[in-house]
Amino acid sequence: MILHKFEKIGDIDAETTKQSLKEIQNVCEQCRACDLFKTRSHVVFSDGAATADIMLIGEAPGADEDATGVPFVGRAGKLLNELLEASGLSRENDFYMCNTIKCRPPQNRQPSREEKAACEIYMKAQISLVKPKIILLCGSTAASSFIDEEFKITQIRGKWLNIFDGIESMVILHPSYLLRNHSEEQGSPRWFTKRDLDNVKKKLDLLRNS
Repeated sequence: MILHKFEKIGDIDAETTKQSLKEIQNVCEQCRACDLFKTRSHVVFSDGAATADIMLIGEAPGADEDATGVPFVGRAGKLLNELLEASGLSRENDFYMCNTIKCRPPQNRQPSREEKAACEIYMKAQISLVKPKIILLCGSTAASSFIDEEFKITQIRGKWLNIFDGIESMVILHPSYLLRNHSEEQGSPRWFTKRDLDNVKKKLDLLRNS
């Protein structure tokens, strides 16, 4: 399969990275590896800069994402953008955004193990090509795709983890969860998320200057 050549790839220039990601997206948009192709409106492949320093990996497309083909849009995406901006981060320049699976599960149910496995090769290729300095796993479903042991997201979020070889990684709360928790008082989910993103900005600045 053509995607295997992208799973582990050496240093390439920005233009080649963009072209390679587009090639993978073209394959993904024709994918029939699981039954989700029967109900999707759009494949939701990615958004943001192909050579971004931060990769944000979400769970699965929702209704707004399925309708537009773009990850992290709608109310949750708007809130995410506000949180990033408040921490001095730029969605357009600092982030490459994608999901563990590229098609929306009906009724926004949790993706199955088989559906995750069908999309795994796309995810591996994206990580290999973008080569981010930092990977943020957004939400418990995204985190569980890469963390084998059981965990509680409220306990693991905000910690720097050794999940990906040579890439700093952190689990953060999903913006859709924050939409259900409006408080910004100390100790609230939104307060923790703001602190986590502030730490991401500090880490990014440190890595860029090292």
